[in-house]
Amino acid sequence: MIAATLAEPDDFEGWRELARGLVGRGCAPDDVAWSDAGEGTGDLFGVADTEGRPVVSMRPVRASRGFLDLARSVILHRDPQRLALLYRVLWRLQRQPHLLDDAADRDVLALHGLARQVRRDIHKMRAFVRFRSAQDCDGSERMIAWFEPDHRIERANADFFVRRFANERWSILTPRLSLHWDGAGLFESPPANRSDLPSDDLTEELWLAYYRSIFNPARLKVGAMLKEMPRKYWKNLPEASMIAQLVAGAQQREAAMIDTGKTLFDEPVPGSLAEIGKAVSGCTRCAIGCNGTRAVMGEGPPQARLMIVGEQPGDSEEIAGRPFVGPAGQLLDRHLREAGIDRDAAYVTNAVKHFKYEPRGKRRLHQTPTAGEIDICRWWLDGERAIVAPRVILALGASAARGLLGRTPAIGRERGRAIPQPDGTQLWITVHPSYLLRLDGDAQAREERRFAEDLAGLAALLDVAVSGRSGVM
Repeated sequence: MIAATLAEPDDFEGWRELARGLVGRGCAPDDVAWSDAGEGTGDLFGVADTEGRPVVSMRPVRASRGFLDLARSVILHRDPQRLALLYRVLWRLQRQPHLLDDAADRDVLALHGLARQVRRDIHKMRAFVRFRSAQDCDGSERMIAWFEPDHRIERANADFFVRRFANERWSILTPRLSLHWDGAGLFESPPANRSDLPSDDLTEELWLAYYRSIFNPARLKVGAMLKEMPRKYWKNLPEASMIAQLVAGAQQREAAMIDTGKTLFDEPVPGSLAEIGKAVSGCTRCAIGCNGTRAVMGEGPPQARLMIVGEQPGDSEEIAGRPFVGPAGQLLDRHLREAGIDRDAAYVTNAVKHFKYEPRGKRRLHQTPTAGEIDICRWWLDGERAIVAPRVILALGASAARGLLGRTPAIGRERGRAIPQPDGTQLWITVHPSYLLRLDGDAQAREERRFAEDLAGLAALLDVAVSGRSGVM
């Protein structure tokens, strides 16, 4: 039996050389006993067989790049069986070079499971490290943070913090080791305690004020928040003390945002689509209306039975002055034709009338409107809806649905079914076609099929809603 002892449990390159030597000598997994000798006890591996002879590679050892990438993550996991698992997979790869392609293999599944947990821990450290300002021994400022990772990710994450805070002097304290950056070099020190973290400072107060200001009650999803920010991290997050209060008041704040949007308009609703178009072209009641773009009004028969609502005009639509003429509009047109729905017989508009974008060189990149901006523009959409008086309304995406409902729905739960409205219309929700354009491969094909099914259901609903009625559609 060969005793393979890892003195530094997160030393991937050391493990790699050791494993290569063992495989090269033909040492089967059952003949190797792997262990960690303890953290921080040395820089080399203690390796010997039962007769005390060193391990030397005697034949070439092959491993795919995919395996090495997985191994770099798995080596950081705290599971003591990870070393035996890694070696077993490396051993099998010599005879099964495509082993990692077998998604049902027990070892491959275990390897990916450990790697996923490590990657998640790395992400959580990057997201939840909170620095506090302290004074260094030479009187200069040093930013100090405390974090308790689940796995041995401190060194693997160090480069991220060096790149992000290259001009700062900082320390990250953990129960295993401490990392320090002085602006020129990174060094380590022994483990620390949470009590070594300085008390609250002015920087933290500024962060709390900023967090309160950006907390958007209209986008609050408590389940998703707890999934991404588990409660075990809250004790190290200064903003955690405010979360319960902010969540409790979210519904009241959202209602207040909607009411604020309504009170911005004190004039009567224009009596025709042409008057709405003229008025909306000069609207500056939110930041989007003040960004220099021209408003894009809806188009279609003024008494259409179907009203189609998107999010906002894009670059192509703002240039043309018409809704849904860009790539997303072309995709929508194709699916409408395949579902037997005549776009020319529908009234097509957007929840927000101006194009919100971020300049990127000569390009204008789409930016999603905020809940407040949608609520302000809802006044125009309500005016169009009242004049057209459709029987069925198709909402493309969450922003469009919010403009119609006054709340942001969960598209996954509410898509593809009729939702009766107080004014007698039937609301039908699905994804925005631009979502399909961002996908590729199997995911795109799968979501396009779902989109086609949604529009087929819309066509059936439309037939029922307008049966026995004359006029458009």
